[in-house]
Amino acid sequence: MLFDSALRRELAGSFSATLVALLTVVVTITLIRVVGDASRNVFNPSDVLVIMAFTVLADAPTILSLSMFIAVTAVVTRMYRESEMVIWLGCGKSPLDLVSPVLRFAWPVLAAILVLATLVLPWAYGRIEDLRDRFEKRGEIARFEPGKFQESPSGDQVFFIETDGRQQASGRNVFLLSHSGDTEMIAAAQSGQLEVIDDTKYLVLSQGQRVQRALIGSALSLASFERMGIRLSGGDNSGRNYNPTNAMGTLELLTNPSRNNHGELAWRAGMVLAAVNLLLLALAAAGANPRVGSSTNYGFALLAFLVYFNGLILAKNAVESGQYTLMQAILGLHGTLFLASALGLLLRSGLRPQMLWSGKR
Repeated sequence: MLFDSALRRELAGSFSATLVALLTVVVTITLIRVVGDASRNVFNPSDVLVIMAFTVLADAPTILSLSMFIAVTAVVTRMYRESEMVIWLGCGKSPLDLVSPVLRFAWPVLAAILVLATLVLPWAYGRIEDLRDRFEKRGEIARFEPGKFQESPSGDQVFFIETDGRQQASGRNVFLLSHSGDTEMIAAAQSGQLEVIDDTKYLVLSQGQRVQRALIGSALSLASFERMGIRLSGGDNSGRNYNPTNAMGTLELLTNPSRNNHGELAWRAGMVLAAVNLLLLALAAAGANPRVGSSTNYGFALLAFLVYFNGLILAKNAVESGQYTLMQAILGLHGTLFLASALGLLLRSGLRPQMLWSGKR
């Protein structure tokens, strides 16, 4: 009991510290990436924090798995390095006895990873796609940004407006390029103002000139105007008409079997299985060697995690391309690592291969 409680207490402290550090790094990297997407008009700049929160929430299973892996590796390595494990071994304990307290510590985190991977992850990706789709369908008025050339959603008009700083609904030095059928029009005005006429929004230009030419032939006309109205679209309020696999619910993926859906299932199931396998791998690989530095195990932990999760990505792509089935990918990757970790833990506990089938110890 003393062994279990002391180990779980130390694991909880190490896990908490590692989780805070990883969250800080991931939030910073995600914020930089989302701000870059917002600057390229992929997202609304006002939604940066919301999208960052959803992205971090979708990455939470990976963060929790890595935090547990590092925590178990660090704690067990410290026990070997400070000869604490020697004391426990002398009391009749073995490395196999570490499995029970580690699992009792990790089961709430494993349950959280299961919920996040199967329920929260598709919900978070769905909200991100909703925000992206809503921003792409925004009206032309919402697209107006001072000092920038803005293209209409239909692609047949290009605007440039320099605001005058007095009213948001008006601007000066307005430029407009418009295509309508076989006619191209270029207009420049000293000022422009948004007006609502018969429930329709117009950009009313004042004191300007208009050049209109036919795309077929050489007809060209030049005219000056006091006022000219350009009808603007109000945006599309319809819902998202597409549903990527990462935004589909787990039950929907199961009821609609396809290569892409099975690839997404391999990814979600792989995150849960990887969390369990990484715990066994940490117990099997942790240790201390006085001839090498104490950072060797941490380097191995980071390398093993990167290789394993890159294997998850490769398995997902292999299932989507039809090279392997869903069960083949799961059993081939996760089953192999589980057997290797279990065998390493048995060997560290003093069992030899011949003992496994002879029953002698």
